[in-house]
Amino acid sequence: MTPPVPGSGRKRWGVALGLLAAVTAGACRGTRAEPPAAGAPEGVPARALVYGQGPEGSRDLFLVPVEGGEPRRLTSHPAPDGLPRWSADGRSVVFASERSGNWQLWRVPVVGGEPTRVRANEHTEWQADESPDGRFLAFLSNRDGRESLWILDQSTGEMRSLVRHGRRTIMGNPDWSPDGERIVFSSNWKIGHQIYVVDVLTAETKRVSPVGGCEPRFSPDGRKVAYVHRRPRKDKTVSVIVEHDLASGEDVVLVDWPALNYDPAYSPDGTEIAFASTITGHWEIYRQGLADGKAHRVTFAGADARYPDYRPAPGGR
Repeated sequence: MTPPVPGSGRKRWGVALGLLAAVTAGACRGTRAEPPAAGAPEGVPARALVYGQGPEGSRDLFLVPVEGGEPRRLTSHPAPDGLPRWSADGRSVVFASERSGNWQLWRVPVVGGEPTRVRANEHTEWQADESPDGRFLAFLSNRDGRESLWILDQSTGEMRSLVRHGRRTIMGNPDWSPDGERIVFSSNWKIGHQIYVVDVLTAETKRVSPVGGCEPRFSPDGRKVAYVHRRPRKDKTVSVIVEHDLASGEDVVLVDWPALNYDPAYSPDGTEIAFASTITGHWEIYRQGLADGKAHRVTFAGADARYPDYRPAPGGR
């Protein structure tokens, strides 16, 4: 099903970017391990999306085949679950939940079963992504009084602070590069929400968004980053999904529907993205081909659906 909206597809976004700058200011690495085997567990589609769905205060996680089908519930709890990311081996999902009284990291097997807590403390820890070799977990934590980007060695429990900005900084959506050498994330440090890439070994950080953005994700080849940019209009604020080429600096608009378009995620083969949009009046999840711009609706439950993530391809991400 293709939603009846104008303007989908790829567009070059060059000179006009400078005109938007004023309004957006507010708005480890070591030896690379071999990626884990990722054969689909019994009953789990090889091509699947995990996502969060339900009211904001009680969202749960669901699993659905990419091509469509009946969603399967992964979590059920009165507290909200959200921000799911597949593990590198495709056998579990790491997510954030308030079920312990504060946002903490949890893991649930995709074949079913009770979630287990990744870490237990009194801090806010959330928005996690597992490294391509499955060893490290990048996530946000305010354990030192500010929201910062941390890395956890899951084999030893060792923690490392990778990026710290100002005390009132809001960060978001860390995502590993396919080679495990960089992490992309957003931060509102000093000049409003922007996209940054940090080298995991040296902690050298570089801003890559020209005029502001959030919710970044690396492409499967590591050469591009998709992110969200908000566009104020006279009647309402909308958002577009942009693809930034890290080598050339060129930006291409992937989705510019007249709505809020968020949560982009690339498919493992790089041929499409999944994202959430309010084009119907509430949040639903869509897939869109990158070559032809054709979009297909994934969720139809009528409850807000957010944060899609593709299951990694066999052999690792």
